[in-house]
Amino acid sequence: MSMDSRIEAIEVKCAHLEHALQELSEELYRQQQALDRNGARIEEILRMLGELSARPAAPAGDMADEVPPHY
Repeated sequence: MSMDSRIEAIEVKCAHLEHALQELSEELYRQQQALDRNGARIEEILRMLGELSARPAAPAGDMADEVPPHY
């Protein structure tokens, strides 16, 4: 194998590695965006749960006396 062909083979491998690195970098960016969105959703859900737990509970008798909506 001549020096030129060895250099060309290395350049081809390098080009493939650069392409793979770019694809991985883009995927990592997309995954980080998804993590950020999911984190924001979790924070919103936790806030809503906090609001629900801060509300006073309805008396048990009120729910027992109500007629279900399908009657």
